[in-house]
Amino acid sequence: MTVIPVALVEAGPDAGAPWHYGDPFAEQRALASGRAAVDLSHRPVLRVTGPDRLTWLHTLTSQHLTELPADTWTQALILSPRGHVEHHLALIDDGTSVLAHVEPGTLDPLLAYLTSMVFWSEVELADASAEWAVVRDHTGDTLVPRDQLEAHLDGYDQRAGLWAAEALRVEARTPRLGFETDHRTIPAEVGWIGVAVHLNKGCYRGQETVARVHNLGRPPRRLVLLHLDGSDADLPVHGDLLTTADGRSVGFVGTAARHHELGPIALALVKRSIPEDAPLLAGAIPAAQDA
Repeated sequence: MTVIPVALVEAGPDAGAPWHYGDPFAEQRALASGRAAVDLSHRPVLRVTGPDRLTWLHTLTSQHLTELPADTWTQALILSPRGHVEHHLALIDDGTSVLAHVEPGTLDPLLAYLTSMVFWSEVELADASAEWAVVRDHTGDTLVPRDQLEAHLDGYDQRAGLWAAEALRVEARTPRLGFETDHRTIPAEVGWIGVAVHLNKGCYRGQETVARVHNLGRPPRRLVLLHLDGSDADLPVHGDLLTTADGRSVGFVGTAARHHELGPIALALVKRSIPEDAPLLAGAIPAAQDA
């Protein structure tokens, strides 16, 4: 049974995705308890087939993939030569192909880069978005054949929109490419070391920066959770500056959300030198860092 959302995301990479179905806080609670799922079918899906798919991706990404077990989710990054994050992939190998979902708007440049790196490897690349849909529940993401999407979602007590999903993501301090990152972001700043970056693998583009920052333990910025002043009716928006009491710019807001328990919260990227107890302004809204 098709369920019509009350509101859709109006702008940005998620435009057109279900925002909520009428009660965002109830949807958050249901999603957190495993009784709801989120339709993320607007996210593009990449398919990589061929006998060299895992060894080839292993050489190009930050993740150790040569021995990835079948049906096991992992994350991987593609970095610039200077170690800045260019692409983020959530991927799984089903034994015959790798399927990866990526941020909306990033598949075409990702495909262009990967195609340019095929050389002699036995791999084939394709946009599989018309065949597969992404669904999220409390255990993580899954890929569902697109013609089975409605039946799959009907297996839950209710559906949750992106409002709920993003609020729980912010609570968990989980970054999104293009939301909590910019063109200068390195993996250590946003907590992707160990999650999407394997520190004991062979050479890949950007590895020198990853190793240097890891060994020194001094990334220039850090991802923080902000508790926002609940008396303000508005939330800061993506890209709003973080400023100190004396007006210095020290970072930017990634994603802000209204959480069913924590109230208004946000993720932000802040200069490492700023004390964790320093009061900040997120745009015009007072904010406290959660250490």
